[in-house]
Amino acid sequence: MSTIVTPAEAEAEIRALMAARVAAVRAKDARAVTAAHAADAVVYDLIEPMRYAGSEAIRRRLQEWFDSYDGAMGYEIKDLEVFAAFDLAFCHGLHRVTGTLKGGERIDMWWRATQGFQRADGRWRLVHEHSSIPFDMKSGRVSFTLKP
Repeated sequence: MSTIVTPAEAEAEIRALMAARVAAVRAKDARAVTAAHAADAVVYDLIEPMRYAGSEAIRRRLQEWFDSYDGAMGYEIKDLEVFAAFDLAFCHGLHRVTGTLKGGERIDMWWRATQGFQRADGRWRLVHEHSSIPFDMKSGRVSFTLKP
């Protein structure tokens, strides 16, 4: 049975989960990133396919991402906003990754992301995530160079 948490407690717990996520991405640890994912979580990622479903598929996708980098990855979340009450929460913010791909390309990229959480049996589980990059409507090109 879940205990009721206050909105302030729920927000603090979600912020802690997101801080752990930042540390796990920097460590390139896909298992740690998905430790808080629900088994049936759905992620709308920046790259194909249109969605990943299930924590195992999400973990595999993350490992592919981490393996594409040569050495360390920088990762941060800016302007994180958390809205939490009782057993439901969501947050959104601007995410940034930096590093060098194995092919030598230097990456310094920002994108928008929203995560949805549900609390059951005393634990928060990420059940939904959506990431996006804005694009120019006239040219159809993705706006990779935007910075907050």
